Amino acid sequence: ALKRALSGRYADAPDTVMIEELGLGHGVARIDLVVVNNYLHGYEIKSDLDTLNRLPEQARIYNSVLDRITLVVGYRHAYEAIKIVPEWWGVKIVEKGPLGGIRFFSCRMARNNPSIDILSVANLLWRTEAMALLDEIASADGVRSKARDVIYEELIKVADLESIRSRVRRQFR
Repeated sequence: ALKRALSGRYADAPDTVMIEELGLGHGVARIDLVVVNNYLHGYEIKSDLDTLNRLPEQARIYNSVLDRITLVVGYRHAYEAIKIVPEWWGVKIVEKGPLGGIRFFSCRMARNNPSIDILSVANLLWRTEAMALLDEIASADGVRSKARDVIYEELIKVADLESIRSRVRRQFR
């Protein structure tokens, strides 16, 4: 239902893609849905059947890379979940309608993430993609045969956050 609602919202936006189950932190966590356009806007779903046990760790990882995040939560967990996530996260409450349809109620709009970690964003790139960016800014010499961690460290030394974020969004699209 969330994907359907977002697909309708972005139907006329050719530069927008949606990625389901995107692995973050080299696969340590997966966010349910990410809308990629001028932002990486993640959506984490917690139904009434879920638990909130993993949410603090998921939030820590999501907070390091995503530009905006919206928690989509059922009434059962809404109060507790809102206490766990930062105030800049958006919150949508989900309700099942009388005929079985799903309705979303915006409780709080997502705002820009104030604490993106440049290295975590760089880690969203494949090694070859990070090398291509280093090549473009003439900083690939000396790291071509190095491990990806060394490549990412070099990338964050020579490129600014916006350049890396832009490349990540372009690669996802």
